[in-house]
Amino acid sequence: MEELKKRVCRWIESQEQSAVTLLQQVVQERSIQGEEASAQAIILEKCRQLGLAIDLWEPSKKLMESHPHFFTVRNHFKNSPNIVALLKGCGNGKSIILNGHIDVVPEGDLEQWEHDPYKAEIEDGKVYGRGTTDMKGGNIAMLMAIEAIKENDIKLKGDIIFQSVIEEESGGAGTLAAILRGYKADGAIIPEPTNMKIFTKQQGSMWFRLKVKGKAAHGGTKYEGVSAIEKSITVIEQLKQLEKIRNDRIKDPLYKNTPIPIPINVGKISGGTWPSSVADLVILEGRCGIAPNEDILEAKKEVEKFLNTLGETDGWFKENPVDLEWFGARWLPNEMSSDHELVTLLKKEYKALQGEEAVIEASPWGTDGGLLSKAGGVPTVVFGPGETKVAHFPNEYIEIKKMIDTAKIMACLLIEWCGAVD
Repeated sequence: MEELKKRVCRWIESQEQSAVTLLQQVVQERSIQGEEASAQAIILEKCRQLGLAIDLWEPSKKLMESHPHFFTVRNHFKNSPNIVALLKGCGNGKSIILNGHIDVVPEGDLEQWEHDPYKAEIEDGKVYGRGTTDMKGGNIAMLMAIEAIKENDIKLKGDIIFQSVIEEESGGAGTLAAILRGYKADGAIIPEPTNMKIFTKQQGSMWFRLKVKGKAAHGGTKYEGVSAIEKSITVIEQLKQLEKIRNDRIKDPLYKNTPIPIPINVGKISGGTWPSSVADLVILEGRCGIAPNEDILEAKKEVEKFLNTLGETDGWFKENPVDLEWFGARWLPNEMSSDHELVTLLKKEYKALQGEEAVIEASPWGTDGGLLSKAGGVPTVVFGPGETKVAHFPNEYIEIKKMIDTAKIMACLLIEWCGAVD
């Protein structure tokens, strides 16, 4: 088996340029929400070239909307296809899902980019562009690993189920659609940008909307009104206190390098109608983190209970309580044992190829791992190239070497996990 691993690693190294070219082609397609089809077409053609059995479909909102873990900000998924491609094993081996999302967040202010976000330019051993690190580089690493096994005529006992899904950035509807379509496995890897660390735990998150009320008045006699803007500042300060309470409870050593394991972030503020008027309504929208072992309903109750105590800080809130709404996207938390066989094998292959022990940490963000684990019953670990610090940022990039190294580790893992036929 060790000789097989050496062969696939040598092959992957020899194919670095073709892997980079494929990554560039995928990055050059702007696959933001609702516009994923062109990037998926490139992935589809690659899967056809590999001779994989392909399932291509547009997820149905109607079929998913009754599921307790279905959340989306979209009305439909037309022209947003999912792809599942199967490398069928010979039998009597463990199966694995390799799950990656094709959707990317918008590029934002182009003035902040030094490289065009969709040219996929190469500089200093890095490919720059939106989606390189989050997470098209990881997707290409998975495809390279599969291709290495195919090109070296290695027959596996277990199935490899490659998934290129939509909608991860808005709550995971693409992965949920694959689960409801019946795709299961003995384990799963998601190559999100962990910088080649192994994340056995991931926080979840949920979006919230708060309506903070005031009393309108003329700006010249502002003392006759109550500013919802000023009251919203009180709410934000109290949310910081709740954030501290929730994070002080987390003693997990896997979060030792994460300053705030489960943040509460206010990301959008809107309110007021006129500069010369006292604002009577402010709407705050944000994201509340959920600990890996935390129940979502319990997290909701804690936030709701805390907001109900605002009247103790400011009497205005006793008669004018803040309205809370949970809306939009949601990511389930996830955790798996660090001694799970999939993690043990991943650590082994990492050390064999990198010459050092793998770093085990907990994810500071959500992934589709929670859905695969909780809704699909598939033990899931997150491990991939790319760095969180450049995901969703201008000048996003991925280091080519780490993409190649990840492909080699994954190929060797597949041989061990699925089992090679003698």
